[in-house]
Amino acid sequence: MNTDKIYAEQIANEYAPRQTSKVKALKRLDAKAKNPANIFAYSFGIVSSLILGTGMCLSMGIIGANTPLMMVLGIIIGCVGIVGVSINYLLYKTILANSKRKYASDIIKLANEIANEE
Repeated sequence: MNTDKIYAEQIANEYAPRQTSKVKALKRLDAKAKNPANIFAYSFGIVSSLILGTGMCLSMGIIGANTPLMMVLGIIIGCVGIVGVSINYLLYKTILANSKRKYASDIIKLANEIANEE
């Protein structure tokens, strides 16, 4: 093979206008549908676990004054964190379902176009 020809084709491909394929568009739509739920779940989970940890530290006397009031406050804050961590998955599934419902028609239409091309 002529290496100059291969090199020239590679250079030409770099400068040629890129066509977005339907598969890439389908992947982009799929990510667009799933990203809000993922971002919310990670953010809410992190915040809830930090609240839970803060409550645990307060109730054990690691932070704050080691008084019964702080222990009760720590237990209450820890319970709020436990509730947040517990409902995180349910909220994730709800947001994901709503987001999928929002983009379902576009995704199905594009997927059918791809399937019918072959």
